[in-house]
Amino acid sequence: MPVMEAQSTVQFFFPYALIALGAFLAGGMNALAGGGTFFSFPALLAAGVPPVMANASNTVALWPASLFSAWAYRREAMRHGKWAALLIVVSVIGGLAGGLLLLATSNAAFARLIPWLLLVATALFAFSSQVARLVAWSKARLGARTDRERTPGGAGGALFQLIVAVYGGFFGAGMGILTLAALAIQGFDDMQELNALKNLTSAVNYTVAAATFIIAGAISWPHTLVMLAAALVGGYAGSSLARRLPARWLKRFVIAVGTSLTIIYFAKTYF
Repeated sequence: MPVMEAQSTVQFFFPYALIALGAFLAGGMNALAGGGTFFSFPALLAAGVPPVMANASNTVALWPASLFSAWAYRREAMRHGKWAALLIVVSVIGGLAGGLLLLATSNAAFARLIPWLLLVATALFAFSSQVARLVAWSKARLGARTDRERTPGGAGGALFQLIVAVYGGFFGAGMGILTLAALAIQGFDDMQELNALKNLTSAVNYTVAAATFIIAGAISWPHTLVMLAAALVGGYAGSSLARRLPARWLKRFVIAVGTSLTIIYFAKTYF
């Protein structure tokens, strides 16, 4: 009997230990190099949380970190008052649309999308440097413009950001890279401003999507609360470690994890 009780205890606590580890790594990697979703979302799936609920719970668990990041860059973001306000509106609309789209998707359909979403996110993360160079080259080619034309922001950028926001509300991994690309194409070239507006739009997107999932009752609260605590600890540890490790090692590690998970989920889903 004691053996059976011990086995039952292990079976009960193991999923929570698994998601705590995944969230700890996610918080740490987001502080170091990004790509935390590659650890937290698969951990929820491995713990037996249904795909749609796992994605919704992951969004809520990582949401507070986005608020802290946006607050830290609030002054830089507010330098572009009208454009920042437009980005907030676009992020609200896109986050709500993406969240509702996720809730309207069945677990079976979302499970079949997971490998493709992981592939897109991994590719975005892996080729973020090349995207940045392409954006810089495009801006250099279009350098001979009037001062009026050089003013950042525009309808095209707002539309691009709307698409990014819908993707962010639906899945989210790689949203930051897409946002940076959209802003850079619009003419923002100061890295502090880019990060500030990226953090602002991400925070708004996460907030709207998280609120949508909470109101819809799509969250597994026991798993989410464990993830919240573990992600905060991981973020603190990652911030401390960031000063000691080369960023390129961390990026390669995230890419390796993302590639492995993509292959595994393609195999599980289609073979």
